[in-house]
Amino acid sequence: MEPIRYFNRHTGVIETEQVYGEGFLRWAYGNPLGKLALAALIKRPLFSQWYGRRMSTPASAARIAPFITRYGLDPAEFADPADSYASFNAFFYRKLKPAARPVDADEASVVFPADGRHLGFERASDISSVFVKGQRFDLPALLGDAELAARYAHGTLVLSRLCPVDYHRFHFPVAGTPGETRTIEGPLFSVSPIALRQHLSYLWTNKRTLTHLETQRFGTVLLLEIGATCVGTIAQTFRANNPVAKGEEKGYFAFGGSSTLTLFEPGAIRLADDLREQSARQTELYARIGSRLGFAT
Repeated sequence: MEPIRYFNRHTGVIETEQVYGEGFLRWAYGNPLGKLALAALIKRPLFSQWYGRRMSTPASAARIAPFITRYGLDPAEFADPADSYASFNAFFYRKLKPAARPVDADEASVVFPADGRHLGFERASDISSVFVKGQRFDLPALLGDAELAARYAHGTLVLSRLCPVDYHRFHFPVAGTPGETRTIEGPLFSVSPIALRQHLSYLWTNKRTLTHLETQRFGTVLLLEIGATCVGTIAQTFRANNPVAKGEEKGYFAFGGSSTLTLFEPGAIRLADDLREQSARQTELYARIGSRLGFAT
């Protein structure tokens, strides 16, 4: 299989992703025996819950220092000392110092909700190639609501993919008032391109959560968090029906790679030039939470 490459906004170059657990992923999604295990066990929530419990034991803390070294993380960004986490999972969904992720101050801007590799599409109904040609988004399945999907069919969609090496808290892309979060149950397939190149449908069949964010400038923004293999928890830390600021924390993923998906009403925003240009090439754009995703039209 081809390596996973993306354009890093912050360095200005194409980079190759270091895939955590790459051997396991390629076996599960590319080997006939692996695919049998995937169907019988790996996709099931119980498998992810079991692995999540392993990553929450005190013994798992021994994994932290080697992980930091291997993937080049910067402990100076962490809100707490690297040796203070009681388990690997506690380290995994660590908080960062506010200065590590400054939020774009322009009132007209929309910011990325998470650190990760992003794809942006001006019209959700026109998406015809994601990771490989011929894969289309099934918006009604994703949202679990055909009427809501029709409303956003010509809106702007941004998919943000978080790897295990990323900061795993997600934030509000604009200011507004969030409603209650709805959970849509499903299996837990991987959301790595290794898996999504075969079946983009994992994004709308996996367990996911949906929150409506009411805003003055951007209409109603739909915020989804998508679970994946070994993601034991999608935790929401905000209070429903209370106003939030742009960049304020919304929640976090426990262990594993995951995705968020942001949907805007038709004509509400224009994507940042580099996001639009890289997405047109089927290349993900790496950018951190707080940096500009787009701006009001």
